[in-house]
Amino acid sequence: MLERTPKTQTFIGAAGNKLAADSYGSGERGAILLHGGGQTRHAFAGTAQALAKSDWTAFTIDQRGHGDSDWVEGGHYSVFDFADDIAKVAGEIAKRFGSAPALIGASLGGMAGMIAEGKAAKMNLPPNFSALVLVDVTPRIDIEGASKIRSFMRGRAREGFGSIEEAADAVAEYLPHRPRPSSNEGLRKNLRLHPDGRWRWHWDPLFFDGPHPVSADRDEQEKARIEGARSLRIPALLVRGASSELVKEEHVREFLELAPHAKFVDVAGARHMVAGDKNDVFSAAILEFLADLPAAASAKK
Repeated sequence: MLERTPKTQTFIGAAGNKLAADSYGSGERGAILLHGGGQTRHAFAGTAQALAKSDWTAFTIDQRGHGDSDWVEGGHYSVFDFADDIAKVAGEIAKRFGSAPALIGASLGGMAGMIAEGKAAKMNLPPNFSALVLVDVTPRIDIEGASKIRSFMRGRAREGFGSIEEAADAVAEYLPHRPRPSSNEGLRKNLRLHPDGRWRWHWDPLFFDGPHPVSADRDEQEKARIEGARSLRIPALLVRGASSELVKEEHVREFLELAPHAKFVDVAGARHMVAGDKNDVFSAAILEFLADLPAAASAKK
């Protein structure tokens, strides 16, 4: 019988930083689900449960500075740091299963995956992952759309909220297309209660405003993502929200030119946070893609 409650565990990142994780299922194939900036591992809980039912062991991971993972001393939150973390975690999971895990990366998680694969190819190392699913992210993204997302995330980062309900009001205003949940329990996992009684997002403010923020070296990041996509040697899938603020049709075309073997799914009615907007459709697309992986690329040896 499948256990619905995940098992909590800890991985170690590239800087010796602790990364909190949940594992779902006990299948012989491993998959990592890596959230976007400002989210936590709980964003992928529904998809992880679906993977567990399909004989995968799914790992949802809080990235550095997010959720229950360590806030990194010195504020090292460049995308290259996130890429090094996930490459190290993938290596540990590969040792457990005898083969590389698949990576499902949303936004920041997908960027980290592309860059990690590009670095491995450049160093003539084996791929870190057996397959790569990019969730509403491509080598090039819409700058204006990215700016709007960052503005929402940073808007109350320092000030915080007087209550969870106040935070829920802010989210509802930002996501008017999404039905408001009947409970705020899911949102609670993305917030942290501080000693001053204010609720703040569950990520380190230095992620944006520190000495090594996620936005540093944008040109170098973009070049690394392009090279990562061009050098992909593994099955790949791009899942885009059809109403995405970040990924436009021209970005999709460019990615498919860089990685002509990649598959593409457009999710109607979804914006940038595809998994949250249309989780059933999103999960079905992931499962269909992973089911087609060659046995040698996905199963334990």
